[in-house]
Amino acid sequence: MIRSYQDYLYYLECDRLSLEQTRKRPRLFRDEEWRYQRALRRVEYLQNCKHGPFGGLLLVMAKFHLHRLSVMTGFHIPLNVFGPGLSLAHYGSTTGANTGSRIGANCRIQAGVMIGTEAGAQDHAPLIGNNVYIGPGAKIFGPIRIADGIAIGANAVVNKSFEEPNITIGGIPAKKISDKGSEGLMIRGCGDEERMKEWAIP
Repeated sequence: MIRSYQDYLYYLECDRLSLEQTRKRPRLFRDEEWRYQRALRRVEYLQNCKHGPFGGLLLVMAKFHLHRLSVMTGFHIPLNVFGPGLSLAHYGSTTGANTGSRIGANCRIQAGVMIGTEAGAQDHAPLIGNNVYIGPGAKIFGPIRIADGIAIGANAVVNKSFEEPNITIGGIPAKKISDKGSEGLMIRGCGDEERMKEWAIP
């Protein structure tokens, strides 16, 4: 979680690396995913840290900007849910997560992914470890746990826990299909082991 300006800068840099961006700042056009992620981190920073007499106004303005980008891109990401090194791969198809979810560092999410609660519950949401790749159209829901280094296949429906790390799961309902994990499917922008421990599944 972002708790200081230094944390904010660190998250921005990890996200930049995970998105394979070589620029320091996004372009006005063609970098919509990156612009959304930077706006998300700014709101997290402003909400989590004190900013003097104008902090409230800055937060309102930042939330408005984030909302506009959310409508434009189709991303619906709650605050303080994703660790550093987030990579939202493609905009234009609704991708979202529940506020009760917790997703670790270096998570790469393809288009059309939904991470939600068990039906009828508000807080029975997934806990997802570090270095997880989530393929296009995957649906992950309920009070389940996904271990570090797992790759989730396209259109998988994941409604049970997978606590063996570094495997591939897929299918409806999801099951283990390979001993190959997420290695090679993502760029790990966050390499700080201490920070990654913060996002490890408890």
